[in-house]
Amino acid sequence: MTRRVLIVTHGGRPEAVVALHEAVTELERAGFTVTLHDDDLAEKFGDHMAHTRAREGVAESEVVMVLGGDGTILRAAELTHGTGVPLLGVNLGHVGFLAESEREDLRAAVGRLAAYDYTVEERTIVEVRAFLPGEPEPLVGWALNEATVEKAQRERMIEVVLGVDGRPLSSFGCDGVVTATATGSTAHAFSAGGPVMWPDVDAVLVVPLAAHALFARPLVVGPRSTITVDVLPDSASSGVLTCDGRRRIDLPNGSRVEVRRSDTPLRLARLSTAPFTDRLVSKFSLPVVGWRERAASVAATAGTTAERAAATAGREPGEPDVTDEEE
Repeated sequence: MTRRVLIVTHGGRPEAVVALHEAVTELERAGFTVTLHDDDLAEKFGDHMAHTRAREGVAESEVVMVLGGDGTILRAAELTHGTGVPLLGVNLGHVGFLAESEREDLRAAVGRLAAYDYTVEERTIVEVRAFLPGEPEPLVGWALNEATVEKAQRERMIEVVLGVDGRPLSSFGCDGVVTATATGSTAHAFSAGGPVMWPDVDAVLVVPLAAHALFARPLVVGPRSTITVDVLPDSASSGVLTCDGRRRIDLPNGSRVEVRRSDTPLRLARLSTAPFTDRLVSKFSLPVVGWRERAASVAATAGTTAERAAATAGREPGEPDVTDEEE
């Protein structure tokens, strides 16, 4: 049986092209048929990659390998949405919360993939519907991280009514409202003061942005609830809806956005069995010991560095460095 891998990356970045060459080499060596999503990128490989220029369906791929940061992974999610094909992210960015492997572990990741040594994790996504004044049917979208209603005019606030399960909860002026999944709780919602939710928490997070209201705290809403954000008819600013920071819909005054959990999850290939706690510590460089232990560790490291420098200069540790002028 032919095993196929589709690769998605950012062809305009030199480091991504280098990683792509390595990934293609390792995958073909392991017996995979490789397809590139970007035809122009395939042409950079010349005759060696001629067979990748004809795009094959995502559904025929065992895995979509993504070389890049979280933004590239979110772009690749648009390809796999609704297909059931898992994404395998190899981080070339800075944080890379959605990535499963780092750049230096690319060869090992291909080996694990070839040996079927991976699991598939399902992540909740949200369905989004935007009802615009005068339009008979809503515009429909989805998001893996978050759907955000923001003000369209920077110098003005957007005035909204936030509702849950068909009932109004609070109205306020603000910069916007983020509705995030557990996966997206470490993205825009986190920077706005929202809590971190473990990926297996089946809930939707609501975080107002710079709201002028006494009751404007982040909310964690149940999986069967529907969140609504209404742009008031007399709002000082119209709105903009973005899904994962990519897909944009303009919201004139009087628009309504509905967000609910989707019944169709997005699938991610997992190589690590480490708990989410370890990923948080690693990605955010969180301290896990007291400040005294950290200070002792820094002092020990400084001492070791001084000893190595002295040994390199042919001196005993602590012996002064005598220059030619002093002699």
